[in-house]
Amino acid sequence: MLRCAWRNLWRNSRRTAITLAAVTLNTALLIFIFAMNRGMLRQTLENATGVVMGEAQAHAPDYLEDRSLYKLLQADAILEIAKKNGVGAAARLYGYGLVSGDRKSAGAFFWGIDPAQEKASFKLATYIKEGRFLPEAPEGGVLLGKKLAHSLQADIGDEIVVLVQAADGSLGNELYTVSGILKAIGDSIDRSAVIMHEKDFRSLLVLQKGVHEIAFHTGGKKPAEEIRTLVASASNNAEVKTWRELSPVLSDMLRVSHGALYVFLAIFFLAAALGVMNTMLMATYERIHEFGILKAVGASPWRIVMDVLSEALVLSGFAAAMGACIGVAVSYYFQLNGLDLTGVAGDVSFAGMAFDPIWRAALSFRTVIEPVGVMCTVCVLASLYPAVIAARLDPVEAIRHV
Repeated sequence: MLRCAWRNLWRNSRRTAITLAAVTLNTALLIFIFAMNRGMLRQTLENATGVVMGEAQAHAPDYLEDRSLYKLLQADAILEIAKKNGVGAAARLYGYGLVSGDRKSAGAFFWGIDPAQEKASFKLATYIKEGRFLPEAPEGGVLLGKKLAHSLQADIGDEIVVLVQAADGSLGNELYTVSGILKAIGDSIDRSAVIMHEKDFRSLLVLQKGVHEIAFHTGGKKPAEEIRTLVASASNNAEVKTWRELSPVLSDMLRVSHGALYVFLAIFFLAAALGVMNTMLMATYERIHEFGILKAVGASPWRIVMDVLSEALVLSGFAAAMGACIGVAVSYYFQLNGLDLTGVAGDVSFAGMAFDPIWRAALSFRTVIEPVGVMCTVCVLASLYPAVIAARLDPVEAIRHV
């Protein structure tokens, strides 16, 4: 039946070739768009969670409401259970104050970090524009956000003065050396972040115990809700929020982008279906006399429907296979090399976070099989209408048709 269907399709070679090319191109485009969209969503989430935020964060109750210096969380038990379960974790301390360079001053948001934890769990250490990341032992160096360094006119090796109100009510002030300037990460970090070693932070703000935040990152290996459950089992008083709760704008953007993709793809499927329907309708009208003879010699309506559907299946299956080969090849190229948007967009940011301007595709079994499967199904369903027309023909009138 399939061999006969293939021969029937090429009775009008030009029309079949045009339809074949259209379905092939549609399938290739669908696979490419699926792969690029999947890559964008994955890359956006990884850029948002892998540098600073993490897939979840733990804080003392109500800390995020006012970021009080005194709302501290005991980290030992949480860090221990995270390590046992293969969850990357980094404890951080935060405070506000004033930072001054040779000529200018600015308000700053101070971070106290453990450099070893950040390197092991996050990509912050790779976001150095100039200079170097903090060493594991404190040396009196700090990292400045990109825009803050520009505002202070500070360069690598320059000294800055820090003034804060310490936890004991005293005024803390100290001289630090700029050891690194960060790349664009996000508006709040770029404009105000001064990142120092945890021990330097505790000495400056007179904080002996506790942390303000523990961020968790697994690179997508564990769901955020599972991380929340793990942390809750280690600490009864920790307030744990997932990245969706920490950045609802980003969460909504990803949901809308995912939904919009399927609306966009529906247009492609509709275009392919109409093309196949048109081909099968024209083929049906050209073969009315033939269908009339078949019915006259005893062919059932179901047999004629199956003949037409088999032609649509062969046409769409062959086109989808060729389209899959083209789509996979193009997507694989962009997965390896990416699409460089630096010249168009520069430092791309959304919801206060900067993203990598190199847009890469992400191929997977699903990005290939879904477009191919849906394309074949839609094309076969589109041929039902001409198949039913052929099956309902009156044999006598069909035989007389010229």
